[in-house]
Amino acid sequence: MTGAVRPVDAPVKDAAAISRIQSIDILRGAVMILMAIDHVRVYSGLPAGGPTAGIFFTRWITHFCAPAFAFFAGTSALLYGRKLADRGALARYLLTRGLILVVLELTLIRFTWTFNIDYGRFVLAGVIWMLGWCMVILGGLVRLSPGAVGIIGLAVVFCQQVFGLLPGLVPQAMRGSAGRIWEFIYPAGLKGWPGINVLYVLVPWIGVMAAGYGFGALLAGKTEEQRRRLCLRIGLFATALFLVIGGIVVFSSGGGDPRPAIFRLLDQRKYPASQLYLLMTLGPTIALMPLAENVRGWFADIVATFGRVPMFYYLLHIPAIHLAALAVNFLREGDAHSSWYGSAPFVFVPPAHRWSLALLYLVWAIVVGALYAPCRWFAKAKAGRRAGWMKYI
Repeated sequence: MTGAVRPVDAPVKDAAAISRIQSIDILRGAVMILMAIDHVRVYSGLPAGGPTAGIFFTRWITHFCAPAFAFFAGTSALLYGRKLADRGALARYLLTRGLILVVLELTLIRFTWTFNIDYGRFVLAGVIWMLGWCMVILGGLVRLSPGAVGIIGLAVVFCQQVFGLLPGLVPQAMRGSAGRIWEFIYPAGLKGWPGINVLYVLVPWIGVMAAGYGFGALLAGKTEEQRRRLCLRIGLFATALFLVIGGIVVFSSGGGDPRPAIFRLLDQRKYPASQLYLLMTLGPTIALMPLAENVRGWFADIVATFGRVPMFYYLLHIPAIHLAALAVNFLREGDAHSSWYGSAPFVFVPPAHRWSLALLYLVWAIVVGALYAPCRWFAKAKAGRRAGWMKYI
């Protein structure tokens, strides 16, 4: 295979071979499994990031989830586009799927987080909302070359603070109405939409997805050995860049923070995701791709199964965790305490009722184990159909 990058709509002889790269399924499955840890933590009442090392690293390990999910969504879009061999069809698919995700976030996912339909009290613009709108935007970008999309993505990531300054160019009289939209894009201190809690803004995540799209072209245009070297170089370079810059920041400004240096280094800003946060998470993820490509065995098959149906898994795991939390509370205290979760994932569990880490991980293992059978069924059903609604989930 030549090292040159084909256009996204160039015909290929073996579309199936390039539309399924095992390392993507393995890593995406791994981050989906890890993601459930943080969502169990939400319902357990344990605070994010501290104060103990156990709780800190329970939260920190899940930081890899959203970046990998967004990045590989872009990569998968590139590979699916090559399978379709039609940029227009890819754009329509991304538009349709993106809007479906937005609707799911505002309806089914919102309900399963809270188990109530009181939309006047609480609406969440969460990770699926962000992924949906990023897919819609990516659908408009795929008319460009994959290289151009990737460069745009990197520019958005590394120049994201510019988006916080742009509202200053709008006349003062218009900033109220503009703020309602702009606070979905990037925080600028404007008044957002009443009643909507924006957890994930679109910048820099659209940049992450676009960078993943460009990265997909590099993977599809290389041999397995070339992909291995490329992933190691990119991943290790990004990780080293994080350690150097992050180390400089920590040791030059840590005088007022009593925490150990390792905590200060790893505690990077996620909302919105800073450049250091993305280097910290995506660097190791990309570097691990060669290892994941060669993993074999039953455990790898289980992880890959989750990675083949990430959205189906996501839709199932939140209600499963919510029900598990109610059951645990009832078994421990004789009361499910459903009112604690009326604005999940923003919950407050009284300190005396919070779970131990051991209980958190036990519930996580049970929930993930219970989800394997339905995910395996859906993965087989989805692979056996050439079209239909399953491709959007």
